[in-house]
Amino acid sequence: QVQLVESGGGLVQAGGSLRLSCAASGSIFSINVMGWYRQAPGKQRELVATIIESGGSTNYADSVKGRFTISRDNAKNVVYLQMNSLKPEDTAVYYCNAHLKYAEAGPVWSYWGQGTQVTVSS
Repeated sequence: QVQLVESGGGLVQAGGSLRLSCAASGSIFSINVMGWYRQAPGKQRELVATIIESGGSTNYADSVKGRFTISRDNAKNVVYLQMNSLKPEDTAVYYCNAHLKYAEAGPVWSYWGQGTQVTVSS
């Protein structure tokens, strides 16, 4: 069984910074893609950033480009999200996502963390 455990959320003033972490544990062969999504009250869940295992290619939502940085430690199955210059509109529950395999020849499964609240005050 696989678990994704997020940490690092909290309350911060506008212009401040937070760093989110997400650790994947369990019977994992490889994690192809790890990413962060967020969901604000009354809105749909949206992509924030993703990073692939091979080569570390990243993808960001336009709203966070230049402010957020995603990175990962493949050896530890951990993904980070460094959030700088935070704005009130960044307030949301942030979810970690991983596309992983249990075996080399097996299918890809998608897992979600439980979410961590980020609140940015004006």
